[in-house]
This record gives sequence, C-alpha cells and structure tokens, in this order.
Amino acid sequence: MKKIVLLSLAALCQVAPAGAQQPAATMNQGQMSALDSNKDGAVERSEYESFMTAAFANLDKNKDGSLSPDETKQALNAQQFAATDANSDGKVTQKEFLDRVMADFKTADRSGDGALK
Repeated sequence: MKKIVLLSLAALCQVAPAGAQQPAATMNQGQMSALDSNKDGAVERSEYESFMTAAFANLDKNKDGSLSPDETKQALNAQQFAATDANSDGKVTQKEFLDRVMADFKTADRSGDGALK
C-alpha cells in the first residue's frame, strides 16, 4: 500500500488533476522526469520532498492547511486516506502527508542511497 500512495500521489500531482488510482510497480519515465529537477536521472529525497510539499499545497483546494477525503479522492481510496491520517481526525495535515510520502520514498529506495532511479 505504501508504494501505491507514493506513486498515486506522484502521478496525480505531476500534471493537472486526473485519476491515478491504479497501482503501479515503478514510476514511469514521465513521472521520473517531472520529479528529477536537476535532470541527473534520479529522483533524490530532497527533490521528492520539495515536489510533495508543492503537491500538498496544490491538493489543498480550500487552503485550510489540511486535506479532506474529498480533496484527495483522485489519488487515495478510503483505506489509504485513513493510513495517511495518522491521528484519525478525518483530515491529513501537511506533516502527516509528508511523513507518509517520505516513508514511502524510503521504502521505494531499495538501494538506500537516497535516490530513486
């Protein structure tokens, strides 16, 4: 599930809002290119965190500093939303969001070198 969250959010946020609920095993080249801001062929932790911070702001349509299930419905199913909502208050704060996606990044970084290739 963690990898699904990571990749669903990456796919959702790289372009205009579009459905991205299908699970993916790896990021496709278009997703990698969009996230690889220094164009070195890898998505480093700092690039991913920066991208996801901007993605949170983009997803937060009402700019209240948290995400509702409605704001994330294009990327997360109810189970994924609940897993991201660490304190189970029905909303996902930026900290909860970044904690989840960065944990997902760490899981996806199989080599442990701080980059996805």
